[in-house]
Amino acid sequence: MSSMEDELSECSSAGRSRLESCVFSCELSSKVPFYTYQRDEDDDGEHFIELRTICLAEGAKEESNVVEVTAMNHQGKMVSVPVAHLHASCLPMVSLGEFELKTPVTFRLKSGTGPVTVNGLHLTAYENDSESGTSEDEEEVDDDIAPVKPAKKKQKV
Repeated sequence: MSSMEDELSECSSAGRSRLESCVFSCELSSKVPFYTYQRDEDDDGEHFIELRTICLAEGAKEESNVVEVTAMNHQGKMVSVPVAHLHASCLPMVSLGEFELKTPVTFRLKSGTGPVTVNGLHLTAYENDSESGTSEDEEEVDDDIAPVKPAKKKQKV
């Protein structure tokens, strides 16, 4: 199994929160049939996995591979749901759009031997600490901008 998180990311400030994202990927196989993503206990942000694609990797056999996701539903209960049924000859990849799950999330190869690669984004939402609603980055940018001066009025002759 390989898990990859690259610190590529879009950071943006909107209102009182900041969103960071980085690439997420894990590989499921008969040797490593499940992977659980949990946030660090020291981190105070809200973490989400946004699934994009699930696909068979090189070396996959002609067999059915079913990938199941276990995550929290809207009622706060952990539920398991199959999200992809892949087969090399007819459906080697599934595109899930922007399927967002709150962590912790477990991916399980329910049937088949894989390898199956799960790809998406790891999103982290942070609340800004500042009472004014601006982040430190915004304050730094504001210091560099010259103040706007009113235009002079032309006199009619």
